Amino acid sequence: MSVAPARGRVEVGVIGGVGPAATVCFLDLVVRHTAAERDQDHVDLVVLQHSTIPDRTAYILGRSDEDPGPVMADDARRLERLGVGFVVVPCNTAHHFTDEVAAAVDVPVLSIVDETADEVAARPGAARVGVLATSGTLAAHVYQRAFAVRGLQTLVPDDADQEAVMGIIYDQVKAGLPADVAALHAVADRLRARGADVVVLGCTELSVVAAAHDLLADDRYVDSLDVLARRTVERAGYPLR
Repeated sequence: MSVAPARGRVEVGVIGGVGPAATVCFLDLVVRHTAAERDQDHVDLVVLQHSTIPDRTAYILGRSDEDPGPVMADDARRLERLGVGFVVVPCNTAHHFTDEVAAAVDVPVLSIVDETADEVAARPGAARVGVLATSGTLAAHVYQRAFAVRGLQTLVPDDADQEAVMGIIYDQVKAGLPADVAALHAVADRLRARGADVVVLGCTELSVVAAAHDLLADDRYVDSLDVLARRTVERAGYPLR
């Protein structure tokens, strides 16, 4: 017999697997950010670890004709049928398909990009924002638009640095190999040298690196997955630790 969430609290639907390690990291962050003293104080989540969703970046860049949008929309419908109060997608590149996913369901879809942009905009002195993300996320301009609406300027890596970032994301984290943290710091440092006040980790594979290497000890980084986890806890009606 299932137990309903406490009054004022809702179950969260998670479209996961994009990528798998990032979803596990997200779940861990939700647990760590919840002010809980026992199992029953934690957020109820329904998780679809749907790793076979087509690659988002490959589709956005025209390298694949497998559209992940309808797949994620169908996943959202499955979660809605299970009674979740809202849906989250712990993947920044997937934000490109958020409108399609949101149109498929009546429950809200919490945006990792909008929540991260709001977090950055609330920081004093954060006028120029460096973004480390997949080439698909950058090509879709999801962060550029989100920051522009909030009066912020976006800085992105040059071609060589973007190639290094993609190598960390795809050839290292997604492949289950150690990440070249020094290379990641070097790219971030070059964005700061160009004027970035903060650097957003706008890919959840980079969030895996952040969690493993305590990158957020440097407050010049903002991790999109960490932001999404905290907002998920709050939106579900639970207190933050």
